[in-house]
Amino acid sequence: MRIVDLSAPIVASPQSTPDLLRTEIQFVDHAGGAAHIASMFGVGRDLLREGEGWAVETFTRLATHNSTHVDAPYHYNSTIAGRPAQTIDQLPLDWFFRPGVVLDFHDRADGLTIEVADLETALETAGHELAERNIVLIRTGRDAYYSEVDYMSRGPGVSATATRWLYDRGVRVMGIDAWGWDRPLHLQADEALATGRSGIFWAAHQADLAYSQIERLAHLDRLPSSGFTVACFPLRLVGGSAAPARVVAILDEGPPASSRH
Repeated sequence: MRIVDLSAPIVASPQSTPDLLRTEIQFVDHAGGAAHIASMFGVGRDLLREGEGWAVETFTRLATHNSTHVDAPYHYNSTIAGRPAQTIDQLPLDWFFRPGVVLDFHDRADGLTIEVADLETALETAGHELAERNIVLIRTGRDAYYSEVDYMSRGPGVSATATRWLYDRGVRVMGIDAWGWDRPLHLQADEALATGRSGIFWAAHQADLAYSQIERLAHLDRLPSSGFTVACFPLRLVGGSAAPARVVAILDEGPPASSRH
């Protein structure tokens, strides 16, 4: 068995990052932990191994969408198909441990849209027959820009029609190695404002479908097209629109060559 980490690292954001997108972390080292222990319990450094206490970290700012994360239907709208949208803690866990398939669009230019015909071609290229509850991962290669200031503006996106096509075939979890599932928001905003039409901005998110997206994935290039299982369990945040997840792919590579017959 081999495990491939598909999660981006969680690090503090540069000072130039907008507040909505910032991650801030406070680190307390072992000396600081010893001071905590002395204050809380009266136990001095002389009673601690090597004079050290616990190391702890505190997220002073971490939005649920600021790392590799899983979106719940509640993120998209308050109602889906006329019913209250599910929050992240209400989704069935068996959605998040399923066979996966990687569809390769790393050559697709920034701002372009992935449509149904593109998905069909990519599935044929991958040699994969889509099955109910497969987890579909879209490789754009934009994880290479994860730490860049223009990361949010990069990548193609999946259309609402293509998203519905996947949903109609039983897919409930779809992921991408870019900032979002839709094409870059500034482009959708320009089109929505120019046309004055609803349903353009955030189109795939607001497709009125009860499904989950995994966003900000990484290392999809390390996977075969299929033949692996995705584990992407989100944190159990009650009432949450999303939650961070440690997303991994599990590959069964069989016994060592020396023991194969």
